[in-house]
Amino acid sequence: MLKPKLITTLKDYSWERFVSDLIAGIIVGIVALPLAIAFAIASGVSPEKGIFTAIIAGFIISTLGGSRVQIGGPTGAFVVIVYGIVQKYGLDGLTIATIMAGIILVIMGVARFGSMIKFIPYPVIAGFTSGIAVIIFSTQIKDFFGLTMGEVPSEFLHKIAAYVANFSSVNYWALMVSVVTLLIIIVLQKVSRRIPGSLIALVFCTALVYLFKLPVETIGNRFGQIPSMLPAPVFPKIDFQIVRNLIGPSMTIAVLAGIEALLSAVVADGMIGDKHRSNMELVANGVANIVAPFFGGIPATGAIARTATNIKNGGRTPVAGIIHSIVLVLILLFFGKWASLIPLSCLAAILVVVAYNMSEWRSFVRLLKSPRSDVMVLLFTFGLTVLFDLTVAIEVGLLMAVFLFMRRMALVTNVDVITKELEDHDDIDTLEEKLVPEGVEVYEINGPLFFGAAYKFEEALNLVKGSPQILIIRMRNVPAIDSTGLHILQEIIKRNRKNQMTFILSGVQEQPLKALEQSGFVAKIGAENICKNIEASLKRARKILDLNANELKMDA
Repeated sequence: MLKPKLITTLKDYSWERFVSDLIAGIIVGIVALPLAIAFAIASGVSPEKGIFTAIIAGFIISTLGGSRVQIGGPTGAFVVIVYGIVQKYGLDGLTIATIMAGIILVIMGVARFGSMIKFIPYPVIAGFTSGIAVIIFSTQIKDFFGLTMGEVPSEFLHKIAAYVANFSSVNYWALMVSVVTLLIIIVLQKVSRRIPGSLIALVFCTALVYLFKLPVETIGNRFGQIPSMLPAPVFPKIDFQIVRNLIGPSMTIAVLAGIEALLSAVVADGMIGDKHRSNMELVANGVANIVAPFFGGIPATGAIARTATNIKNGGRTPVAGIIHSIVLVLILLFFGKWASLIPLSCLAAILVVVAYNMSEWRSFVRLLKSPRSDVMVLLFTFGLTVLFDLTVAIEVGLLMAVFLFMRRMALVTNVDVITKELEDHDDIDTLEEKLVPEGVEVYEINGPLFFGAAYKFEEALNLVKGSPQILIIRMRNVPAIDSTGLHILQEIIKRNRKNQMTFILSGVQEQPLKALEQSGFVAKIGAENICKNIEASLKRARKILDLNANELKMDA
């Protein structure tokens, strides 16, 4: 259903609910500020772009979204891909890629892809999420330790080598600020998760650096003054060559945004006992990513941590998310000028905590005890994300998962000759029904008859000795058949047409039966040769044999 949850929730809205949403929106807006700034800087753009994104994208996602409590904005998932786009194509390239990703998300929502995106295997999601966490951590080492060095290399291994070469330049004042930030966040989390530890740490450390004039790099030193108002919309210069090059990255942004938004919505559903509208959520995220870039924004999606904070503080409708955006606008207007005093080491420590929480290392370790194929997908996706490129990691991870799944399905599908064994089966009652007449062969297929397993059926048929008059194919355990399976069946009919072999299908399930009818297979063998069970199939086989015998007598 493409209907925003805001419309649904306003039907029975009350003053008490507004007060709860107001409190939650104010708290989430305050919590979102340091994260928006930190994610922007980690992505290679100026800090205000993170705030602009949280304001505009957050407002749109709450207004149009399919979840009651989703809070939208910049997240850690985009840091790697955004940084790479900015380095290669500049800010105009990032704007174009984000708009393209937004269009893809809208198309996915309108095309009802909301449920399909949930089928991405968990090892792929865990692999690139943990990989992103490692990269976020690695990008913050310079500011966390206050290292004096040039531009940090983009490649992971080169980055680590550069840190090692420059580690002697540690700024111990910056390191102290980072450690204090970590301690404040950790302690306050243990006291109460409702307390915005990152904001308190940011205010405290900013005051500490400002009052004692500590020699620590701040936002103002590196980026200058942060504007105190939203910018006018700016249209990017469109280069169609760049557009072609950005198709892959924009698709990655769209997939990441869709996955994180829907995961966040599912988590939120469990916390409030509701059910989100996945397609509407994709459309809302798409519109947010189309509009935000015109105001200097970066990619945005539903943020799990901020959504959980919203719920825990009483937010129950999209009004809380709208208030969160208004709070950020007010902070920008009245306190934006003070943001330039924020020490970068404090933001680095906040992102280190984000990376730790994002890594979900316990789940990663548990996955290492999974079947070997899942472990391979996990490690390949993780390794490619860290060492090469997130787009490549997702593509390779999905391809590996698909091929390994097909292999697994092919292994569980088996085809057996059961002519001799059938007489011992317990599911046929009478002795007469158990007897398989001479000239009849019975095969049984167990598992889906798709292109990964169809060859097994063909190989099994090649083992048939002689040329039986009737071939019964038992399909009671075949839940699905694809075009390759249909092709194999049709080829077998064509190959045995000269032998005048009759085919009987037994116990065909709904999907295979529909596919067989649409392909014309049923018409070829005759609807009377599609029997509901093995007893009816054997009865049909005896009737055919009797008819054939009578015809031979008449000819003689």
